[in-house]
Order: sequence, then structure tokens, then C-alpha cells
Amino acid sequence: MSEVHRKFLKSSFHITNLKLCSIRLFNNKKFPWIILIPKRKEIKDITDLKSKDQIILMNEIVFSSKIMKKVFKTKKLNVEKIGNIVPQLHIHIIARYNNDISWPLSVWVVKGKSYTKLELKDTLAKIRYAFK
Repeated sequence: MSEVHRKFLKSSFHITNLKLCSIRLFNNKKFPWIILIPKRKEIKDITDLKSKDQIILMNEIVFSSKIMKKVFKTKKLNVEKIGNIVPQLHIHIIARYNNDISWPLSVWVVKGKSYTKLELKDTLAKIRYAFK
């Protein structure tokens, strides 16, 4: 099992664990945003995973995407694997709306804004409940 990169510990909050991935809420209240981090050591790309884990990852991406659509009542998601800043394999799943602050551009073009304590508590509770 792999530890979560320190940058994720500073920028996100644990939601739950699935079979392969740790699920975390990214600390940016401008966008409903989770990160899936496979619990494997020294994995930087999907191709570094064993075939069985690649299949599990795809299933967990789809499962988590459906939860995000349901919880945040959106039809559009951005699902991204970038890893330019944090090399540890991670997948972003971001709920998007055609009236959000950076639509139709990437979420990366606007400065993020942290959750307040109450917003964080409520958002984490809502997502955790959906993952049960």
C-alpha cells in the first residue's frame, strides 16, 4: 500500500477508500472535485498498474463519476489524469456546469478558493453518504 503524497494531504480531505483507490475531496469550493489515488507504491501512470488493477481503476472511476453526477446534479464531468505537479498516479473527477466560473475553459484557469469549516463538513458528509 502506498502513502498519499504530501501535497494531497495539504490540498484535499479523505472521503473513503475503495478496493484500489483512496478518494479525497480537493479543497476548492468553486468546483465539486474529487481525486482517486490508487493505493499502490511508486505508480506514476495507469500503464504502471497491473492489468487487474487497471480494470479496477476504470470501474472505480465510473462508480465515482456516477456518484459525482448524482450528488452534484450535473450532466458534465471532467475526468483527468495529468500528474505534472504531483507524480503519484491520481485521477481528478470534477463536476462542471455551463454557468460555472471558468466554463467552458479548464478549472485550472481560475484561482481556487478553500472551503469554510462548515462547507467542508457538509460537503464531506454528503459525498461520504453517497459512497456508502
